[in-house]
Amino acid sequence: MNQLSAEAALKWEQWKKMDLANEDQCTLDQWAKSEDWKAIEDAFYTDLEFGTGGLRGIMGLGPNRMNRYTVGMATQGLANYLSSQFQGSIKVAIAHDSRNNSAFFARLTAEIFAANGFHVYLFEHLRPTPELSFAVRHLGCQSGVVITASHNPKEYNGYKAYWNDGAQIVAPHDKNIIAEVRQITDWSQVKTDFSAGTIEPIGTDLDRVYLDYLKSQSLRPDLVSKHNGLGIVFTSIHGTGITLLPQLLLEMGFENVSVVQEQAAADGNFPTVVYPNPEEAEAMSMAMKQAESVGAELVLATDPDSDRVGIAIRNPQGHMQLLNGNQTAALLTWYVLQSKKENGTLKSTDYTVKTIVTSELLKTITEHYGLTCFDTLTGFKYIAEIMRENEGKTQFLCGGEESYGFLIGDQVRDKDAIGSAAMIAEMATYAKEVHGSLYQMLLAMYETFGLYRESLISLTKKGKDGVAEIQGMMENFRQNPPKVLGGQPVSTLKDYKNSTGTRLEDGSSFSIPLGKSNVLQFLTSEGSIASARPSGTEPKIKFYLGLKLPFLKGDDFEAAWNEAGKVLQQMQADLLGE
Repeated sequence: MNQLSAEAALKWEQWKKMDLANEDQCTLDQWAKSEDWKAIEDAFYTDLEFGTGGLRGIMGLGPNRMNRYTVGMATQGLANYLSSQFQGSIKVAIAHDSRNNSAFFARLTAEIFAANGFHVYLFEHLRPTPELSFAVRHLGCQSGVVITASHNPKEYNGYKAYWNDGAQIVAPHDKNIIAEVRQITDWSQVKTDFSAGTIEPIGTDLDRVYLDYLKSQSLRPDLVSKHNGLGIVFTSIHGTGITLLPQLLLEMGFENVSVVQEQAAADGNFPTVVYPNPEEAEAMSMAMKQAESVGAELVLATDPDSDRVGIAIRNPQGHMQLLNGNQTAALLTWYVLQSKKENGTLKSTDYTVKTIVTSELLKTITEHYGLTCFDTLTGFKYIAEIMRENEGKTQFLCGGEESYGFLIGDQVRDKDAIGSAAMIAEMATYAKEVHGSLYQMLLAMYETFGLYRESLISLTKKGKDGVAEIQGMMENFRQNPPKVLGGQPVSTLKDYKNSTGTRLEDGSSFSIPLGKSNVLQFLTSEGSIASARPSGTEPKIKFYLGLKLPFLKGDDFEAAWNEAGKVLQQMQADLLGE
């Protein structure tokens, strides 16, 4: 075993002694004969851990992979922790997406929870992640699990764990669960006799309650009725959105919805796309083409588990144009606040939330209405944490993050592409009525609040070596922060790992009142921001750049947008030494 690190060699020997299924034991034997030590190292050198999106990894054998053993042992660890935290009957809800093995992992998870004496609600078929969050709250569960790797490539799967408020698990529970999982060192410690508990199938009855709740969030049903012929193209990108969104749009009154049939079938191989992610233009291309052919005004797309929503709108040249996550979140925030102001339901204690790497435009809009916009660490579970802390005191209206996640209303505690897509469709009728089109509403937003433009750079660094490289890059930025970004002097460094900010001019420091996270931010004297953050769900390091430029009515939007793009390119070059 000289070819393996000590950690990988130890775990390899442990797994060889485990009571594996016959086919899995054969796979291990073949792996050893192949002497592909690099592949074995990557699969065995560490354990999968909960990140910003829970447990997530490539499917295959080994402790660093998604398989029946890692899923089962994680479930047993979670079950042990739940039993230590709650007295009496414990209820858990479980859902899954369209990915390969998702239904199998969901059933396995249900059986292990039942073997621990829990009452398990198991969705009979694939369902959106936000409906699982809703179900946890509606059914009075202590926890929930959805089997999904969200927008990741087909080789991945994942395990999102939820607490009794319907939100993904945060500190201290996340670390405590990890500690419990680490106590499960062998498959023999996992309880499998599921006759000890109950597995109750759920489906359309819960769908009905969830859909009725989403319809209750409507702000301008009168405009939907007036513009019910609005042309909409929807694609579920082979995921769960097809189960609910077309029905919801129809029930809201939209009569001209066209589904991309080639992407409507649930298929974990995602045969028509490279990445099943509405952030990717390639994943949106079929829907864009269909919108052009049928003359639609709006494209809506959801990722496999329907927590991310992508959109495209028709521009003045008559072509469909993609919007990014920041633009969509800003437009929705403006629409929700303006509509509630117009209908007299906006209160001074209402609030919104965004993550620290999301456009400052959301905060600018919120403060325009005299409300508070909270900043959180990256990950929607932190938005849900703000909601929990303020529950019963102030009212959450909406919140979003740049990675195409948004939430309206407080009965779901994760990003909800089903509810957000429905609100986007309604917003399009408002835009048509008030501004002429969604594109014109976008320009009006920039004229009102200033031109904000952001960009995202993702560098993929796979495997054990990639993890080390990313850590090295972050430490180098800490020791040698950039001095200039886009021609603007860097004035402040924020290090969320130690919750400390530093004013570079005089070296004075200040505390950052958020939890700790491996994120660095560089702020310039003119308000531009660059953030560096290793992804919690993918083998990537991400850089988020943002700036604001003045923009007045009558200004040439394309010229202003291009100028902002040039500044962002220079910021990128300054940051990465290009």
